[in-house]
Amino acid sequence: MEQGAARERATERPYPPSGDSARVPEQARSAEQARSAEQARSAESSRSAEQARGEHTHGERTHGAHARGERTHGESAAPRPAPAPVPAPRPVQRHSVRDQILEALRTALVGGELVPGEVYSGPALAERFGVSATPVREAMQRLAVEGAVEVVPNRGFRVTERTPRELAELAEVRALIEVPVMLRLARTVPAARWAELRPLAEATGAAAARGDRAHYAETDRAFHRAVLALAGNEQLLAIADDLHRRSQWPLISAPALRHGELVADAAEHTALLDALIAQDLPVVQSLVREHFAGSEY
Repeated sequence: MEQGAARERATERPYPPSGDSARVPEQARSAEQARSAEQARSAESSRSAEQARGEHTHGERTHGAHARGERTHGESAAPRPAPAPVPAPRPVQRHSVRDQILEALRTALVGGELVPGEVYSGPALAERFGVSATPVREAMQRLAVEGAVEVVPNRGFRVTERTPRELAELAEVRALIEVPVMLRLARTVPAARWAELRPLAEATGAAAARGDRAHYAETDRAFHRAVLALAGNEQLLAIADDLHRRSQWPLISAPALRHGELVADAAEHTALLDALIAQDLPVVQSLVREHFAGSEY
């Protein structure tokens, strides 16, 4: 029995005495402290990395918000500046000047101030109108397309010399276009619409009475445009107006000698309106043909 007891005592694990259970060997304690320190450093490193990522993400969000013009957290709600007013479009001065010069040259042509057969240079006309040569040349190029002038290389533009034959041909073409249209309109347009055109006819009479050929040419075209506009055909209106303008360029003879013809021509406008209101088709046809034949001045 003593031997069995001795064996049991020999195989028992030694325990520290009571009260020393909180104490560990020095090496174990050092290892434990090292592990704890390492864990603390790892946790601190993780927190630093997480904080860095959070700051970077916040910076990206803040930068993106600023780029989009949004207000971020912590910023004051500063008022946005009012948008700058959109400037009004500037007029195209060169085209405006060109159009004004074009109308002035047309008036000078019809009035006889620009003499048929004479050559006029762009710079000389520009000095006359007080503008640069560019809009004058552009206007003269347009008149060349219309047949009022022709280009003379290195010199300028020569005013076209109209012959009676050319004007007769233009009158014939105008009659072929306008007579059928006016006869058709005479059957369909009510009298009240024709009466609305009477002020235009009276304006041509007043210009003719004054001997104002340029104003007469303007009011004459306005009257014919108003009549043909009732057909509702824009292409017809453009072609007829171009032919009408071409027929108004002067002959070599002086305009003052044709004052009586202007008065008679203007009177035909009023007579034509009367026939249209009465729907007198034979008189309408006769007056229109005579009107074009009389435009060969």
